[in-house]
Amino acid sequence: MVIAVLTPEQMRRADQAALAGLETSQQQLFIQRAGYAVAVTARRMMAGCYSKRVTVIAGKGHNGDDGRVAATHLARWGAAVTTVHADEAGELFIDPRNADLVIDAAYGIGFRGTWSPPIVFNVPVLAVDIPSGLNALDGTVEGGVLVADRTVTFAAPKTGMVLGDGPSLCGEIDIIDVGIDVTEDVDTFLVQSSDIAAWMPMRDTAAHKWNHAVRVVAGSPGMGGAASLVSAAAMRAGAGIVHMSWRAGADAFTPPTEIVGRPLPSEGWAPFIASDSHRFNALIIGPGLGRGDDVTAEVQGVLSATSIPTVIDGDGIHASIDANGGHTALLQRTAATVLTPHDGEFASLGGDVAHPDRIATTRELAARTQCVVLRKGPTTIVSDPDGAVYLVVSGDERLATAGSGDVLSGIIGAFIARGLSPHEAAAAAAHVHGMAGSSGPAEGLIARDLVALISEVLSEVVGDVR
Repeated sequence: MVIAVLTPEQMRRADQAALAGLETSQQQLFIQRAGYAVAVTARRMMAGCYSKRVTVIAGKGHNGDDGRVAATHLARWGAAVTTVHADEAGELFIDPRNADLVIDAAYGIGFRGTWSPPIVFNVPVLAVDIPSGLNALDGTVEGGVLVADRTVTFAAPKTGMVLGDGPSLCGEIDIIDVGIDVTEDVDTFLVQSSDIAAWMPMRDTAAHKWNHAVRVVAGSPGMGGAASLVSAAAMRAGAGIVHMSWRAGADAFTPPTEIVGRPLPSEGWAPFIASDSHRFNALIIGPGLGRGDDVTAEVQGVLSATSIPTVIDGDGIHASIDANGGHTALLQRTAATVLTPHDGEFASLGGDVAHPDRIATTRELAARTQCVVLRKGPTTIVSDPDGAVYLVVSGDERLATAGSGDVLSGIIGAFIARGLSPHEAAAAAAHVHGMAGSSGPAEGLIARDLVALISEVLSEVVGDVR
């Protein structure tokens, strides 16, 4: 099931809709459900309640109410519970001598400003809805915050939990259904493996290699590795056949064994690429192509002359931009386009990298370029031109290695060729790419290792369902 991710404002509207017309006693049911869920999670974290010591930090709002309800249940189940008001928590030092668990129910998604949390040493922390002090919109922190080992959040995760400092502060996240409908007014979703299994079309038993063909334009003197990584990744992700073209002539380097190599002419790429582009289901252009006015003109010519879904990465992103910073070559395309910028490339495209709301600025660039924009980062953000967003959190710092982005581009192209929409292909590729990185060695992972892991990860993701 697709997981919706809500902004604080969307969550407030959902709360108001759920409570509208209810008597006070009926409204209290939501707090009772939330508090009970917190208590059950706390009991599980402590492996029981009898003789355990719990410190509950409770504020004056509904988060505090949830904490107080949880405290009542835990005391009934045999725990020794101490409840401390959030305003007084900064005076506490909590360690294993006086607590087995801390429940942070100080402040919720509406908190603004700063607070002074207690000093907690070597005691697990359970956050209620969101770690107090974490901005629920953008994942920033302005003052004190307790790092949670686990967070029980209600109805849906909030955007700040998966952006910025959110992932490192929330720990494991449990999403609890307390009866609030969040299906309305939702445009941001967290990608899971089950989504990819649902999106990926089954291969026809009569399929042949040209049903999922990918064209790659990448590589230049000294950058042949980029072209090889893109092409090999596309094959591992399910492309039936890959034709690769590169700058610098036929003797520049040898393509991988399974790849058809066709060097680019010294000039006039557009007619060369367009001549048989109708045979391919997706085009990937840009990794390792190099830069210069000649490259820019050729890339923009290819974008204009071809009408198949296209992934633009690396040097191709730079080449797609007009001399005045505009996006004429992108806006004039008749087929879907996927851009895959890191923050530096995002800025060169005209995106606002300084703004803390990364989702909003990614949406804005997608609308302005009329492209699917995959913005790389600790949380990958994938927005289509209409503003629908997928968030991907499967990767980690092991992906920060040369060539990793080339591998991602190859997976996106293959998924488009296999029949996914460009938006879903980009999100699915980012998730598989992240899983491949996370399943690799803790040290020394290189891009070539990612390529080797793709088929194993993809088999696990799709094969579990089929």
